Amino acid sequence: MLPSFFGMIRLILFDIDGTLIATGGAGERAFTEVCRAEFGVLNGTLRLHFAGRTDPSIVRDFFAHHEIEPSPENFQRFFDRYVFQLEHVLGNLNGRVLPGVLAWLAALATLTPPPRLGLLTGNIGLGARIKLGHFGLWDRFETGAFGDDHEDRNQLARIARARARKRFGDELRDDEILVIGDTPRDIECARAIDAKVLAVATGSYTLDELRAHKPEWAAKTLEHISPAEVCS
Repeated sequence: MLPSFFGMIRLILFDIDGTLIATGGAGERAFTEVCRAEFGVLNGTLRLHFAGRTDPSIVRDFFAHHEIEPSPENFQRFFDRYVFQLEHVLGNLNGRVLPGVLAWLAALATLTPPPRLGLLTGNIGLGARIKLGHFGLWDRFETGAFGDDHEDRNQLARIARARARKRFGDELRDDEILVIGDTPRDIECARAIDAKVLAVATGSYTLDELRAHKPEWAAKTLEHISPAEVCS
């Protein structure tokens, strides 16, 4: 059993794209190529919105726009090709770990006790592994929930919480969980489990846009706020 300290953050769930890393648009480019190569649709991502959404919900929109049957077989076709394309595209783009991320991860490890780290992302699991593995970050995280667990981001938050409780074998309270993300959807899914939120303006939303959704903390980047300010 982990010791419990009132008010202390014991589990941090990170979003990936726009929060931990910027891939240079690798995910969207891989999606575009799958639309073309697998389904014969040029510029298939033009009407799709990516930020803060799950991969399956984006694919479902693509199918709807182009009158493609949203069958399990077609989802499988899409993602089998997608992960192949993603790995290829990542090597050809100038992606990066976002400012403050490495320092944050190092600082979290020095806290007593250090919080457990997980992922809360709309990426399918293998896509998340490919992206974070490319930047040497995958092994930093012990648990999480992914787009292929559920299409609804709020349900992913509940899945991530349940997995953490099962993995760590204790009664993790909702207010001991922190979600870190870069979109209003990240804030919304944190609220679905009554977790705390740190919003960072390292994605497609400005600091003012994120503050309008009233997260507990908001910062331009992780360089502008310390783990000690948030976790203790």
